[in-house]
Amino acid sequence: MENKNNYINALRNNRGQLNEMDLGEKIGLDDEETCSIIAQLLSEHRIEYRQHGACQYSLLKSR
Repeated sequence: MENKNNYINALRNNRGQLNEMDLGEKIGLDDEETCSIIAQLLSEHRIEYRQHGACQYSLLKSR
């Protein structure tokens, strides 16, 4: 859970500068952990697949 929150915060601050895998690496995650967190966030509808600079995911706006 902590890694997921860290990834969300990093994604928010990233502003499309790093791709999703480099972003995970920046906060200490390996590729498998990063992919797992991305899958969880997609299923929870917290992020969406969308080209956003170098990163292919962006946060969904909260309602």
